[in-house]
Amino acid sequence: MSLLEFASGTRRAVPPPVSPSLPLPAPRKMDKSRLEQAAYTVAQIAAQFADAVDREARFPLEALNAMREQHLLAAMVPQEHGGSGASLETIASICQILGRACASAGMVFAMHQIQVSCLVEHSKPGTWHHGFLKRLAQHQWLLASATSEDEVGGNLRKSRCAIEPLLTSFTLHKLAPTISYGAHADAILATARRDPDATSSEQVLVILLREDTTLTRRGSWDTLGMRGTCSEGFVLDARGQLEQVFSVPFAHIAERTMVPVSHILWAALWTGIANDAFQRAHRYFRAQTQNQGGDNGPAGRRIAEALALVQAMQGRVDGVLRLKSQANHERSWSESMAAAAEINTLKTFVSSTALQVVHHAMMICGMAAYKNGTPFSLSRHLRDIYSAPLMINNDRIDSNTANLMLAQRPASPERD
Repeated sequence: MSLLEFASGTRRAVPPPVSPSLPLPAPRKMDKSRLEQAAYTVAQIAAQFADAVDREARFPLEALNAMREQHLLAAMVPQEHGGSGASLETIASICQILGRACASAGMVFAMHQIQVSCLVEHSKPGTWHHGFLKRLAQHQWLLASATSEDEVGGNLRKSRCAIEPLLTSFTLHKLAPTISYGAHADAILATARRDPDATSSEQVLVILLREDTTLTRRGSWDTLGMRGTCSEGFVLDARGQLEQVFSVPFAHIAERTMVPVSHILWAALWTGIANDAFQRAHRYFRAQTQNQGGDNGPAGRRIAEALALVQAMQGRVDGVLRLKSQANHERSWSESMAAAAEINTLKTFVSSTALQVVHHAMMICGMAAYKNGTPFSLSRHLRDIYSAPLMINNDRIDSNTANLMLAQRPASPERD
């Protein structure tokens, strides 16, 4: 019996994700340009099926298979473990490329790479996790995340469930309101209390293998947008060896890696969605202006404003990527607070600004954007981008940023 199961009256087995039965050929060393070219190849396939994925709320399997063929799932894995050793900047660029083609496929890639970055940055040489990295690269496994939980919702830093140790092994029972593409993943990174006696904030991160995990579906995924991410709720039951639990506290992993990388890759993806909406509006604007003898009318102001917003989004993403690349140098307490605030506002700024860009694009294209099936249709873009302010709710992030500002002394004016 498959250990990934749904409950719908009677329990039935979920077909396992389509993974290669044999190891894939070792990837060639790829620089940024080659990885981006691979991403464009995947994007062409993702774009062909984007409307069907959205309409049917189905997993973007064609795009995932293309990612595997192009070895993109292990792009961030170091070369000594069989990956391409890609930088966060390169991964962000790929997220943008995929976001222009299919937001759901791009989000699956981004969420996967967030988990890979946690694994790369916080696994230690000679540990089980290092061996897992090699298997991930060899088989091009897809990683999902289970950080949300009943009664704590989207609060990343609290858990109700706990690791139940049994000598060298453990069990875990978790009620997850969402696990993005969980039924299609080869492994899941889950948060939990380190043991039954720990407080809700004493968390660890653990890798759960597909063959050791049972997912019992709790609801369907019929949403406004991001329909292909298939983020159903599940009852998660898993077992494993204690060595699968990260030795580093989750608080450290979240602060150093998971939160900043999430905000950066999500922002890059949303910039890609907004950019595609802008490009559709630009093509429409040029055609209409030429037909009207060069008079650009109100659309001229909107296309200029939309361009400025897209440029601002890109600038914020590039700025935080530079900030993250400097993370290894010693920072003062005040500098750390300022860096955390900048990463927070990247997420809130880009998620809200992307909505403005799509709105401008719809106003420029008019009914051609409102209707489905035209070269200028923007229904999918609008519905997908409305998820952006809700993923770790912007109100929660603004509250956290305000607390950072309360803890930080205002800069003193310079004296002449």
